Amino acid sequence: WDSVCFFGLQYFLKRYMLGQVVTQAKIDEAAELYEAHFGGDKAMFYKEGWQHILEKNGGKLPVEIKCVPEGMVIPNKTVLFTMVNTDKKA
Repeated sequence: WDSVCFFGLQYFLKRYMLGQVVTQAKIDEAAELYEAHFGGDKAMFYKEGWQHILEKNGGKLPVEIKCVPEGMVIPNKTVLFTMVNTDKKA
């Protein structure tokens, strides 16, 4: 195969990244999960950054996404989409 039909990003974005995706409950659950897997190393989980997203952005992810049009057939090894953090504190 020398090409790929790009599709599915719109669904993923609407399902998992639209609106408030960061909540206090999710932050607390993630902190517990990290502690269970990585021990007491607090540096492994950047809780302050997630709290910043929750407080400053209302739980919405500060990202900019660019992508090729869905349904487009493009050559392999072509960038399909990029996602950039727009908040240096997050």
